[in-house]
Amino acid sequence: MTHHDPSEYTDEYDDLDTLLAQARQLTPADLGAADRFLTRRRAARTRSRAGWLTGALASAALVAGLTVLRPATQLPGPLPSSAAYDAYQSAWGADW
Repeated sequence: MTHHDPSEYTDEYDDLDTLLAQARQLTPADLGAADRFLTRRRAARTRSRAGWLTGALASAALVAGLTVLRPATQLPGPLPSSAAYDAYQSAWGADW
């Protein structure tokens, strides 16, 4: 660790301290710049969110459209509920 000897302190550090103190003080121009930056940032985030939502809705519509338009696959045999209905009907007859 480096330790600084106070006896090495010179007046040139006073100028640096003054400069840093001035840099820390906010001016009306700084506040205006911060306000403009935050306004642009909020607008960009809103556009980004809107783009994401639009993309998600478009993807959902595409998946739903493909699901509806795709022909249903044929099962190898009757559905389980149809098989149960057929067994019940054969046990009781056609006029149950």
